[in-house]
Amino acid sequence: MAYSIPLIITFFFFLFGTLSHAQAPASFLIPVTKDASTLQYITTLSYGTPLVPTPLVLDLGGPFLWLHCASRNTPSSSSLTTPHRSLQCFTAKTHKSTNSFLSSPVDEVDQYQPCQVFPENSITGTIAAEGELVEDLMALQSAKEKGQLVEHQSRFTCSPTTLLHGLAKGARGMVGLGRSRSSLPSQVFDNFSTHRKLTLCLSSSKGVVLLGNVATYESEVLKSLTFTPLVTSFPTQEYFINVNSVKINGKRLSNEHEGGGGVLTLLSTIVPYTTMQSSIYNSFKTSFEDAAVAMNITRVASVAPFELCFSSRGSQVGPSMPVIELVLQSEMVKWTIHGRNSMVRVSDEVLCLGFLDGGVNPRNSIVIGGYQLEDVIVQFDLATSMVGFSSSLVAKNTKCSDFKYASSITADSI
Repeated sequence: MAYSIPLIITFFFFLFGTLSHAQAPASFLIPVTKDASTLQYITTLSYGTPLVPTPLVLDLGGPFLWLHCASRNTPSSSSLTTPHRSLQCFTAKTHKSTNSFLSSPVDEVDQYQPCQVFPENSITGTIAAEGELVEDLMALQSAKEKGQLVEHQSRFTCSPTTLLHGLAKGARGMVGLGRSRSSLPSQVFDNFSTHRKLTLCLSSSKGVVLLGNVATYESEVLKSLTFTPLVTSFPTQEYFINVNSVKINGKRLSNEHEGGGGVLTLLSTIVPYTTMQSSIYNSFKTSFEDAAVAMNITRVASVAPFELCFSSRGSQVGPSMPVIELVLQSEMVKWTIHGRNSMVRVSDEVLCLGFLDGGVNPRNSIVIGGYQLEDVIVQFDLATSMVGFSSSLVAKNTKCSDFKYASSITADSI
């Protein structure tokens, strides 16, 4: 079915701009941009009294929100300390071991001490030696009324300055969108009568994240999402799916890791490009090169960090490149990756395969990185533990950056 540009852009306005009924469950928009130097996805959230816009790095699987609170010129007058012996403190610690919290003796003084939650910079892997859990006002942009900001009580950790190392310039913390009870989506879902849905539309420039209700939106793209179950991998509360096999131009890779129930695969906005365990990657790279050569695409010298690069003379990113298929719960359910999400343009004449060797013994055998998630609608339905994804929007003559939304807090302000 052919899609015109006006029709697709109209879809975006209906998808993210208005709700069809005033009584519909709440829905919130979070504008997102991509930092060109670090390839991190950045959003801005306003918090405290007075409200201060604060740039934060987006972490799809992150368990909670942490900020460098000392970056404020004026301390927030609405900030509340969370006691150590409180349900809120316990909830914030549940993504880690809680044995010490539960088994340690109750001390009358200790129970009123500030709750310490040690945040992690998932970019560098650094865990802070201190971090005080606080509760304060946070403003979110409503998807129901243009320009309307909705304030709610949110819990987050105030982090030390050292934890900011490795973040994009100007970023003052990280916002976790994971499945934990303390992530930003979970707090929003608990605070408002809204559907437990997280919808991403990332881009190489500007994109959006939608929290909450999308049931009232009528669009062909949303109706055509392909769904696969989310897989739980305790104790982490990130987003995993099961990949049964990988195909290049319809030919399945020959690799022992694809047997026995498939490969547990992480979805991540922290990893810039998809990584694969070494043996899987080597089979993948060989199969992709063979398919490209069979299509008369010329291999050229590697360009770091990529290993497999090709001449782009006379070719276009898209149908002219080998098609990658991630086969999920059955041969009928596939995540298809075309040139827009598989090839990275490193120069006017060179395209490189945007998949990297993740090492011999990585924590996750396959990690689908941010580049492969761009210009694709990805929807996490936490109520049903399913994730849905669209085909590339580029094939429909549009992209996530085409979305425009008038607001007092826009992606331009990040």
